[in-house]
Amino acid sequence: MTPTISMYGASIPAFVRALRNLRHVLERGQAHAIERGFDPAVLLQSRLAPDMRPLLNQVQMASDTAKNGAARLAGVEAPVFADDETDFAGLYARLDRAIAYLGTFAPAQIDGSETRPVVLRTPGGEHAFEGLDYLTGFALPNLYFHFATAYAILRHNGVPLGKLDYLGRS
Repeated sequence: MTPTISMYGASIPAFVRALRNLRHVLERGQAHAIERGFDPAVLLQSRLAPDMRPLLNQVQMASDTAKNGAARLAGVEAPVFADDETDFAGLYARLDRAIAYLGTFAPAQIDGSETRPVVLRTPGGEHAFEGLDYLTGFALPNLYFHFATAYAILRHNGVPLGKLDYLGRS
């Protein structure tokens, strides 16, 4: 018998794990700045290239991708986060709010959403998906992109991170 995974099992645990691990790497970044004697806020505006968004925005986009992804799969409206964070404490609170929101979903809300229509509205137009394609082709890759970019920004700034900080130890 071939093992199967539910849409809930493929989404919510992955979203939560990524956001928890992102919080962990941010904590390592803040601690590194303090140990080195510079203002941790400097890291929040760091970026890998001049035309990329800084660390602060990467965290905001990662949390939005997870909370909005779960809501879209469940067919509900996601809460709007104001994008008003200015420090590490604000980012931790944002990640905690997103993780708590993800914890409100029951498997029955998301399981069976493989073919649910998902419409993503962006400044570039509308993009239509079915649930499974949205999860595997957009939501998860987008979440991992922003998390990996945040990780890379911190690593580029000398924060001693390793693969297990990204993957987690659970």
